[in-house]
Amino acid sequence: MSGPSSEPPARPPSDTRRKLLVAMGFGAASATLGRNLGQEPASTASSPVTEPTVEATTGPAAPPALADAGPEPAATRSYPLVIKNGRVIDPQSGFDGVVDLAVEGAKIAAIGPGLAGAQVIDATGKVVAPGFIDLLSAEPDPFGVWFKVGDGVTTNLAMHGVNNYANAFFARYSGTTPIHYGGAWHQHFIRSTDAEVGAVKPNESLRAEQLAAFAALTDFNLSNGLAGICFSPEYSPGTTLAEMEEVAAVAAARGHALFFHVRYSDPDAPGTSFEAIEEVLQLARTTGAAVHIEHLPSTGGTFVMAQTLEMLEAARAEGIKVTADLYPYDFWGTTLASERFVGDWQARYRIGFENLQVAGTSRRLSSADFDQAVQDNLLVAALGTIPEDEVQMALRVPWIMIGSDAILTESLNHHPRAAGTFARVLGRYVRDLGILSLGDALAKMTILPAQLMEPMIPAMARKGRLQRGADADIVVFDPATIADRATVESPASMSAGIWQVLVDGQLVLADGMVQRQLLPGRPLRSA
Repeated sequence: MSGPSSEPPARPPSDTRRKLLVAMGFGAASATLGRNLGQEPASTASSPVTEPTVEATTGPAAPPALADAGPEPAATRSYPLVIKNGRVIDPQSGFDGVVDLAVEGAKIAAIGPGLAGAQVIDATGKVVAPGFIDLLSAEPDPFGVWFKVGDGVTTNLAMHGVNNYANAFFARYSGTTPIHYGGAWHQHFIRSTDAEVGAVKPNESLRAEQLAAFAALTDFNLSNGLAGICFSPEYSPGTTLAEMEEVAAVAAARGHALFFHVRYSDPDAPGTSFEAIEEVLQLARTTGAAVHIEHLPSTGGTFVMAQTLEMLEAARAEGIKVTADLYPYDFWGTTLASERFVGDWQARYRIGFENLQVAGTSRRLSSADFDQAVQDNLLVAALGTIPEDEVQMALRVPWIMIGSDAILTESLNHHPRAAGTFARVLGRYVRDLGILSLGDALAKMTILPAQLMEPMIPAMARKGRLQRGADADIVVFDPATIADRATVESPASMSAGIWQVLVDGQLVLADGMVQRQLLPGRPLRSA
């Protein structure tokens, strides 16, 4: 099998490429969800996502029930909590209609007209959707999780990698969070910190005995609840293909997926985005594991999104299970002491010092203070680094999901995506620009990540859905006012228009106000 090529794929003329993108379905996100994930459809309701309307119900007459939901409850029954008159959207089945939804305990008990309850929330004019699943968050920081709640998130998955071991991670956050949490085994972090593996420097490669220790440690942590493996070869360039194959084989044997911050972030030699994408696809071929590319517009697709998507569509047609995610911003952010700022970063990213803004402040860097900022390892927003048209192009792809790639901490030195990702998609790209339908956008932040994670975390089979018997993780928002308010200067700004958020049936956000005394979040462990 040939290794990665430094030559980009042949680029068709612009008109031909535009027709190819349309033919691939980049402008029509109504392909069957199961196929979009490269998996068989789930046993419960795998209807395609369609453009919903309020005037007439689309999809089935009512959302389906999960297989073990039990018999339909009596029509005269009263429930502890009923959300009335909201526009209920179930992205898995395509149901979209103005009905009531009843919650009992931690489950959705009924969906339909005329439901009665002891507590009633009138959701007239609001959308009732599954709670958002942040596929690419970080560990559930006790400060930052409340901004996730304010952005409609009910499940926080650190699939960019947990900076800890499985048992310590789950114990650390037990009983501390309003939202559910889980995460991936972080190859980059462990190779640089674990004494048995070797605690190697980012540019160092592992020896054979270190690889064996790494594989054993990986197996132990996947068996204790972490889900999948995150590789970050751009941050640890000493990572060899052999190292990734050794660790990936452990995940593949368990049916876990591989998540990638890919090796290169620009199309210029030496080291191109195309080589980085091909490296991921080669690992998929050799291991048989599903692969997922993180924040595609900032790594792997930057400046060449159409060509990258062509490569990925060809791989999917070949039978490779490959998906990706994005955050809806035209700039990325990371710490200055990372490998991303080694070498001629100005040429790679087409920016200068003045494009670097210290997150959480209005300060722009210059050549005079750059070195000190690197020593302080500040996180900067690299403004102007992601073409807006490429964000929109990727958003239109049916199988690309939404993930924030951040969570706030009290330092406030963070990209605004930590607090505004999901509201920004629904406000700017659905309502204001019409890039996505509401149903398709909701699928990207609910059912698609749920289905991706189900083979690893069985509990995800009850999330991302509004169906009888599903978990009562629910967000109620105003489609007319939902918007992100977090900025580079003020990242700790709650999104607008998120009205109610329920986690396991508990109102952790009520009438737009966080309820800090409620901490129903549960650990989501792999099987």
